[in-house]
Amino acid sequence: MKMVMAVVKPFKIDDVREALSALGVEGLTVSEVRGYGRQKGQTEIYRGAEYSVGFLPKVKVEVAVEDELAERVVEAIQTAANTGRIGDGKIFVLDMSQAVRIRTGEMNAQAL
Repeated sequence: MKMVMAVVKPFKIDDVREALSALGVEGLTVSEVRGYGRQKGQTEIYRGAEYSVGFLPKVKVEVAVEDELAERVVEAIQTAANTGRIGDGKIFVLDMSQAVRIRTGEMNAQAL
């Protein structure tokens, strides 16, 4: 099993969700987060004064999938979240050793 975590621009979350649904992904977790990468935040002007915004709003998507589906999930997220501009985000794939469905006690692939 793999845990696929992606940090994407907030306005791309619906595209990512639709792409994952098309693959048969049944569940995912979405969190509103803030951060920065190579763009180092951004500079904005408010009431004539320039100020720097150090952390940009992003959305973190977490999806637990079986090993066979992980690469297709990564490709789907990358395609759906891509704008071609700086700050599109990152995708991380982690090995997951165990999953348990709390309600039924099902383990691993059955719990997904």
